Amino acid sequence: MAKEGADMTEETQYMIDRNAGKEGVSVESPSNAKEMRAVVLAGFGGLNKLRVTKKAMPEPQNGEVKIRVKACGLNFLDLMVRQGNIDNPPKTPLVPGFECCGIVESVGENTQGFEIGDRVMAFMNYNAWAEVVCTPVDFVYKMPDEMMFAEAAAFSLNFVAAYMMLFEVARLREGMSVLVHSAGGAVGQAVAQLCSTVPNITVFGIASCFKHASIKDSVTHLFDRNTDYIQEIKKISPDGVDIVLDCLCGENTGKSLSLLKPLGTYILYGASNMVTGETRSFFSFAKSWWQVEKVNPIKLYEENKVIAGFSLLNLLFKQGGYNLVKSVMNKLLSLYEQKKIRPLVDSLWALEEVKEAMQRIHDRGNIGKLILDVEKSPTPLMANDSTETSEAGEEEEEPEGDNDSKERMPFIH
Repeated sequence: MAKEGADMTEETQYMIDRNAGKEGVSVESPSNAKEMRAVVLAGFGGLNKLRVTKKAMPEPQNGEVKIRVKACGLNFLDLMVRQGNIDNPPKTPLVPGFECCGIVESVGENTQGFEIGDRVMAFMNYNAWAEVVCTPVDFVYKMPDEMMFAEAAAFSLNFVAAYMMLFEVARLREGMSVLVHSAGGAVGQAVAQLCSTVPNITVFGIASCFKHASIKDSVTHLFDRNTDYIQEIKKISPDGVDIVLDCLCGENTGKSLSLLKPLGTYILYGASNMVTGETRSFFSFAKSWWQVEKVNPIKLYEENKVIAGFSLLNLLFKQGGYNLVKSVMNKLLSLYEQKKIRPLVDSLWALEEVKEAMQRIHDRGNIGKLILDVEKSPTPLMANDSTETSEAGEEEEEPEGDNDSKERMPFIH
């Protein structure tokens, strides 16, 4: 499995490099300019709730940019949205997705800083998984000339989140230590790369064993999530660690909190342990929260520990933090241009392959970021598994976690 993950990443990189000279700034629209393809979530639940269909093309409003999308990012949060496993989920049907990149096709009135033909990446409050999107200019950023679209789709959400947790929340400094769960994922790899920009940082990574061969060089110490990594870390660092980044929740919370040094910071930025099957499970939800060790406030201040939560999307879209995010993005783009960081792309998928891509995330099979490539044609096997509904309007339920999806997964993207 480790070789399989490594091969996929290498093949994907080959495809990115091969297309490096083909990414022009053509903004020609298809013949039917008023419609576009988009991934639509018909209702919360399993993979059968997703389909690719035609939708009316949006037009930019005052202060907005219209983008012809080239690639979109796919995150574990998208899987939780599909299940309705989030707080106050929006009404369905909806177009999922929170980040994309492409070419500016037009701009609305009173929109400054962007011109037609600019290569950009953008945060979206949903609606990213489509051929065309419109979004306020505050959430749009110009891509570096040397950045490929697949990289841009893997950059925004993960690197900004990793940077803000490390430097804005936990105040990472020289000589500190960091424990990161899901070290092989896109955020985990972004954390590892950013830690390498600070002298003498020790990174403890937790990941499934089949990923170890591919990511062992990105962290200082790597542990299998199924082992007693707490005791192993204490052997190396008896005093514990300065920062814990937890996207799992559940039983890992109490374990990780016990590792914090005095004045250490524990940051919860996800709850992927709540997802155990194809559809939302109230039992799994309750079990995950029940396993969270109750925090004693008196013990907390006696031990001088800090507990924090972080949600980049809430900061952007609910709390007005786009100016802070923009300053962070500028720092990250500078690091990219200095070749100090680079997003790791796991694989590229056509829009019609979104179910299989989600399955790969659910199985924790990815090393780095999964990308929806809007211009990619689905492989024949994927094309046979059409995302359109039948005439009866029903689709067979697809069990999540079966081996068949892994066997059908394209290895060359």
